Amino acid sequence: MTATTYWTSVDSPVGPLLLTAAPTGELTSLSVPGQKGGRTVRDDWRPDPGPFREAARQLAAYFAGDLEEFRLAVRTAGTPFREKVWDALDAVPYGATVSYGEIAARIGAPRAAVRAVGGAIGANPLLIVRPCHRVIGADGSLTGYAGGLERKVRLLTHEGVLPTPP
Repeated sequence: MTATTYWTSVDSPVGPLLLTAAPTGELTSLSVPGQKGGRTVRDDWRPDPGPFREAARQLAAYFAGDLEEFRLAVRTAGTPFREKVWDALDAVPYGATVSYGEIAARIGAPRAAVRAVGGAIGANPLLIVRPCHRVIGADGSLTGYAGGLERKVRLLTHEGVLPTPP
């Protein structure tokens, strides 16, 4: 028997956010419509906003400009390499960006591992909460984002990295 997956949807300035949680209440994913590799509600999931009250509160505070660092119980499953990359993402502060090469260096991976780092970042199950939107190309270009480049631009603009369009 598999464990119950709880889910809810939370409105946000970047569209509806689909959140899932384990029976223990840890957040297991946050995805957006149309996300590459994102989740969609399954028939055996249980709709219940209860386990997500704190996540919804922190997301609302983030989008209101009142929260710069999420403090949520999360549970993700990835290879040891992906977990290292995801831990490095968690350390990128609000309003800052890093390159894929910088993430590789932070985890002690060789420069040649940049493509693997990109794959791990693309597989991040916790968009926004685990700030993969803060990773950019070495030349400063806004490359890839599973949630779509338009959302990446909106998140980086919200955090003051990019100028607000006129």
